[in-house]
This record gives sequence, C-alpha cells and structure tokens, in this order.
Amino acid sequence: MVDNTLHDTRAGTRFAAPPWNEQSAPWRQLDTQLPPDHLAREIRQAMPRLDLTALYNSYAGRGKAPHRPDLMLAVVLFELRRGQRKPSQWWQDTHENCALWWLGFGIRPSRSCWYEFRERTAAFVDAMNMHVLHQAVAEDLTRVERGALDGSAVAANASRRRLLNAERLQQRVHHLQAVRHDDAQGEPPAEVPAWMAKTPRSRTAQHERYHQAQEHLGALQVANQHYSPSERRAPDKLVVSTGDPEAALGMDKDHIFRPLYTIETLRDVDSPFIVGYDVFAQATDAATLSPMLARTEQMTGHGLKEVLVDSGYVTGIDLAQCAQAGVTLYGPWKTNDMHGPKATPLFTKAHFEWLPALETYRCPAGHLLKRVGRETCGRSGGRKEVVVRYGVPAATCRACPLRPQCTTSHKVGRSLRRSEYEDVILAHQDWMETEAAKTVYRLRKQTIELVFADFKEHRGLRRFSGHGLTRVRTELALEVLGHNLLVLHRCLRQKCNARKMESLTEEKAA
Repeated sequence: MVDNTLHDTRAGTRFAAPPWNEQSAPWRQLDTQLPPDHLAREIRQAMPRLDLTALYNSYAGRGKAPHRPDLMLAVVLFELRRGQRKPSQWWQDTHENCALWWLGFGIRPSRSCWYEFRERTAAFVDAMNMHVLHQAVAEDLTRVERGALDGSAVAANASRRRLLNAERLQQRVHHLQAVRHDDAQGEPPAEVPAWMAKTPRSRTAQHERYHQAQEHLGALQVANQHYSPSERRAPDKLVVSTGDPEAALGMDKDHIFRPLYTIETLRDVDSPFIVGYDVFAQATDAATLSPMLARTEQMTGHGLKEVLVDSGYVTGIDLAQCAQAGVTLYGPWKTNDMHGPKATPLFTKAHFEWLPALETYRCPAGHLLKRVGRETCGRSGGRKEVVVRYGVPAATCRACPLRPQCTTSHKVGRSLRRSEYEDVILAHQDWMETEAAKTVYRLRKQTIELVFADFKEHRGLRRFSGHGLTRVRTELALEVLGHNLLVLHRCLRQKCNARKMESLTEEKAA
C-alpha cells in the first residue's frame, strides 16, 4: 500500500503528499507551458521568504492527513492577486486552472477545506506580514521613516436592504425562537417566512447572528444617548444589518447607503511596501491616525517620523498626539466655513488678534472679547476636547460700523471658540503654508492613492467575501501579504542582479 502522507519536521505532523512533484510528467508538461515571468512562478520563488512555522504547528496531527499549508497559502495568494476573493472560487479554480495545478502540485482541496484554511490563517497572517517587513528593514529596502495614510470604504458581505430597527428585530427573534423550539422537538415548523433560514442548522447560525445584532444595536442606542439633542436620532431610526451585525452603516464611494467597513493602509513613501494596515467597523476615517501609527510600529518595529494624510485626519487632538510622539504630520487643516460662495464674506477667526497676556481676542474694530463659557466637546473615538467661548455684547456689535462684515446676527454679538489645542493648530497651519511642507505633501497622491487603485481595480477589493470584523481583517491582511511578499522578492532579485553585474564588470576590468 502506498503511503500518501509526508512528515514535516517543523510541526511533527503528517501532511498529505500532493499528487505530483517536480519529477511528475504532468507537472513537467505544465512547467514547459508557463511563461518565465508568470505570477505563479513568482509566488513559488517568493514563498521560502515566509516563516510558516506557527501555521504548521497549528495542526493537531490527528485524523485525516491535511493538505500542506504552504501549497494552500501559495494558491490563496495567487488567487487574491487575480481578484478571486472567495474560497468557493479557489475551490473551483483548483479544478479548472492549470497554473494552480502547477503551483499546488495538483492538490484539489474540498470547498469546506478552503473556508477552514481561511479561518486558520487569521491567527498567523499578521505575524507573516511582520516577518516580511522585518526582512525588508534588514535588507535596507525600507527605513520606515515617512508614510502616507488613507482609508477607503469597502462594502460588507451583507445586503443593504435588510436593515432592522429594535422592534422588528425583536419580532423576528421571537419568531425564530419559536421555530427553533419546534426543531428541538423534532417537529417541522408550521410556517417558515421568506427571511428565515430553511434548515435547523442554518437557523441556529441565524439566531446567533440576530443575537449579535441585538447586542450591537443596544450599543448604538447607548451611544446615541450621549449625542447632543440636535444630533440624537429617534430610537426607531437606529437600524442594524442582520447579514453582518458588526459592519457600520454609511455611504460608500458610489454614494450608496449600505453596511461597510473602512480599510486603512499606511504605505512607505520611499518604497512600495505597505507598512501598516487595519480594518475599522466605522464609516469614516475619524480617530484612526493614532491606532495606525501604533499598528505600524508593531508591524515593523520602527516608529514613523513623518506622516502624510488628508484633512480628515488633521484635528487638534491628532496634532497634539503627533507632537507628543515626535511625528510630523503633513495635511491641510479643514476650515469650517459654512458660508456659500455667494454669501457676503465675513471676518474669520484669523482676523481676530489673540492677546496671550489678557487671554482673549481683539476684534478688527478694536473691541475686546470676553470669556463667556467653557465646554467639553465629545469627539470621534470617544475623545474629549475642551473649548472656551469668547464673545462681544450684542449692544457693542449693533453700534459697530464693521458689523455687516463681522456677523449677520441681530440678537447676539460675534463670538469665537478657542480649542485647548489652538496653538498647535495655528502652528500647523503656518507650517503647511511653507514650500518645504508643500513639496513633501505632493508625494502623498503618488503613493497611498495607488494602493487603493490597485486593491479595488486589479484585486477586486470592492466587497468583502467574509462576514464579521475578524474575517475582513484576515482578507485585507492576506491581500497585503501578497503585495509585500512580491515587492520583497522583486527588490531582492534586483539587488542580486545588480551585484552580479558589478561582479562581471569588475572581472572584465581586471
């Protein structure tokens, strides 16, 4: 009897031997047909640069011998680079794509095996990315000093038409519990509505998902109570997706309101490496700058010195945190000008002179503003910002000849708000007006924008294939792994070729 398993010393586990090896006639025939620069060849050559020890050790060594994880991971990276994001597509392609036969030595895992492998890699893909980036740093391919950060909304794997408020969700949960009670008694349900899963097993999974949706909706209701009355929504207007309860609800790039996640990537300005990445269950980039800086330091072992961002990341809190961490932030300050282009131009805060000794403002007409209040404002990410309000009495403003240029209010005088981070904000605005800052900031669109263009247009990352934050993070991490691994392989190959050329030149000169 032929032994169809092999022993891997890294894990002490027996793995199923692939149908072919490099001496097999079918594999050698495919080898002659693949072009020298084929993607499958590049991935095969780059795979030894990954440390798969932890992934190998995750197998228990009991039961049926599993497929080799290095071959399965190579197939997954190949498929993701081709824009094939679903495990069901990987299963189909291993039966139809001859390049995958060559890359995987003819393995054809089952559909469920591919889904299980995606779940397994979730715990190890970050460590693989760290290993690749550490090699890049050691080879001096990146210094991790300047990075460009941006985020983009990606649709969750959930319908935008299945959004429920608390009342409708509770009704469905009660109905589902009644049907599951019949399932437990072995009785067929009297009625199964269209929205309900059709089998007892799938109804159990649906009940767990609905319970998760209730918990998420409860958290939204609690957060809604902390908003100001003008921003607070009616309880029946708070909805949640039952397809992916963890997903946020918001407008995507196509201006469609749907469940989505925000992916954040931080790319090195001086090399093609992606040095930081993460997925957030929110619809905007708010409050992601500090987590991404910490994430990059975790992945590379180096802290960034300069970060290029758009105006959505430039807030007083973020500027203060960057200054404390020794990070120079490049990005335009977003002015809150609520007047349309046809409105009469009014004096902005820049027209008022701050008097540090008196701790107040002086208006263009020479009047001193008085401190009229102090408030703590809630900001995104649960952060707080202290703001002090200054104002001029209404009678003083009404008698002022510059009133039409200063305020349109007839009841109250002109007022200003000063943040506790005002000095940092003003310093940043002045810094961004310098030619040196503008020159560096121009590099942003040449780096980070290319990442999303590649991910969405070439890799098909417009909609996640998995449900839940853990799965979508794994999907993005595998995408980044394929990108960084190929970049590392190509850069090292270029360095090797350059050394060979130098050696040949020296030999000829001698």
